[in-house]
Amino acid sequence: MNLRRFIKRTKAGQIIWRVFIGVLGGSITVLGAIALVAPGPGVLILLAGLGILASEFAWASRAMNKTKSMAQSASDKVGIPTWIKYLIFAGAAVFSIVAIIYYQMYT
Repeated sequence: MNLRRFIKRTKAGQIIWRVFIGVLGGSITVLGAIALVAPGPGVLILLAGLGILASEFAWASRAMNKTKSMAQSASDKVGIPTWIKYLIFAGAAVFSIVAIIYYQMYT
């Protein structure tokens, strides 16, 4: 049985579930907002928190879509070609894998 369906079958369970999702999604969204000004992937964390909130709240879905469009607009203004973005991400992934293997072998 689906955990969500199991919890939400009573009125009290529905309220508990919405509070749980609100606290979890809200906490992650706040961490994302902090990461916007601190080092870290702020927009990704922010979108993750809004995605969790959007599973229960319609306003969060609208906010998530607006945030996505703002991030896309900012990305378009930078003017980096798509293939260079993919190359950067692929290089970062390869570097991460090599760093993990190196760390595992020599520690």
